[in-house]
Amino acid sequence: MSIKPKIEAIIYAAEEPVSLEHITGLLKQAVVSEEGTPLTDAEIKARVRTAVDELVSEYAASERAMEVRQVAGGYRMATKPEHHDVVRAFAKSLKPPVRLSLPALETLAVIAYKQPVTVPEISEIRGVDSSGVIATLLERKLVTTAGRKAVIGRPILYKTTKEFLLRFGLKDVSELPSMEEFERLASEALQLDMAGGVADATGVPDVPETQGDPAPGDAEPEQLEAASNLETMAGAEQEPEEEIAREKAAGD
Repeated sequence: MSIKPKIEAIIYAAEEPVSLEHITGLLKQAVVSEEGTPLTDAEIKARVRTAVDELVSEYAASERAMEVRQVAGGYRMATKPEHHDVVRAFAKSLKPPVRLSLPALETLAVIAYKQPVTVPEISEIRGVDSSGVIATLLERKLVTTAGRKAVIGRPILYKTTKEFLLRFGLKDVSELPSMEEFERLASEALQLDMAGGVADATGVPDVPETQGDPAPGDAEPEQLEAASNLETMAGAEQEPEEEIAREKAAGD
């Protein structure tokens, strides 16, 4: 297999311009395998440079909407200037990214792996009251109600939504990663939001939104435990908003 598709994939996936040296280091073995004979480092770098130059020329064709350009000592892929207006219009038409505090991410993780679950159960796992965080997740449409638990007081049960699946790129909850992987992804998402947004294909970063979630709680990530059996109560009736409000006021 040619190294050119590999280079294209690397440049496409890179968030920052990727240098020729970096690409060469990643594809050193692939170049040697393709040639079938031992090569010096200089020869390998020359092969990679040739492939990159060919890629740049191919993307320069008028029928291509994207281009591979040199930026700050590396290569990055972006839309061509003549298409920036339509890309900006498209970006503005999209829903704003979900920005969550660490307590919200912790709570969302508990619901995802323990659903359907009540607020007292969530608070017990996290070690802090989670009522306010639940309100944020409901507002963001990442969780919804799933009926009431058949115990004294009949507390409201919560589960994740289709919006949750869309945001995390999942077909259904059975595709959830391990708890450790979920926490890593959630931490990366939080750090990305705190960094102030991501540049789109035009290279213009999004304007960060003000985070209005509750302040972080005392729970550590390791306090979150994954459930072995996941349940999804897709057919459950949703509770009226006033009932949810009354339950929160009562402290669950």
